[in-house]
Amino acid sequence: MTTDQGLRSPNPVLTSMFEGVSWQAIALRGVAGVVFGLLAVFAPVTTALSLVLVFSIYLMADGFLAIASAFRAIRDRHSWGLLAVEGVANILASLILFFMPGLGMVAFVAIVAVWALFAGGVKLVTAMRRGPVPARGWLAFSAVVSLLFGIVLILAPIVGAAVLTWWLGVYGLVFGVVLLFLAFQLRSARKKAGR
Repeated sequence: MTTDQGLRSPNPVLTSMFEGVSWQAIALRGVAGVVFGLLAVFAPVTTALSLVLVFSIYLMADGFLAIASAFRAIRDRHSWGLLAVEGVANILASLILFFMPGLGMVAFVAIVAVWALFAGGVKLVTAMRRGPVPARGWLAFSAVVSLLFGIVLILAPIVGAAVLTWWLGVYGLVFGVVLLFLAFQLRSARKKAGR
C-alpha cells in the first residue's frame, strides 16, 4: 500500500468511535462553537451578560422544579425542607441575576480574581522557599503573572469580564473548528466505507 492509498483509506477507528453519531450533528455543534466564539470575541460584554441571563433562566427553572419536588416529597411523606429552601434560593438568585446581570458578571470575576491572587501567592511563597533550583525563576514569574491578573480583575471587573469572555470565545472558536474538521473527516471516512 502506498502512502497515498493509506491516506485515502477509511479510518476504521474513527468510524467505529462515532458509530451511530450523525456527522451533521457534530458539524452543527462546530458551527455553534464558531458562532459563539465570534460573538464572544467581537461583543464580549454583551455575550457575558447574555450568559448570565441564560444562567438566570436555568436557575429559575431549576428552582421551580425543586419546589415541585418538595411538594411531591410532602405528598409522599418524605423530607422536603431542603428541597423547598433550594428552590426558593434558586428563584431568588435567578431574579437577582435577571434584573442585575452586571452583578453576576462582577461576582464571577471576583471569584476568579481571588483564585488568581491565592494561586499567585502560593506560587510566590513556594518559589521563595526553594533553594537555587532550575525553573525557580519561571515559578516566580508565573506567580507574579497570577498576582497581577488577580489585581487587574479586582481593579477593573468589567474589563476582566470582557477579557474572560474573549478567552472563552477563543476556546469556542477553536473547539468549533476542531468539531467541523472532525465532522467532515467522519463524513469522508463513512463515504469511503460505503455507509
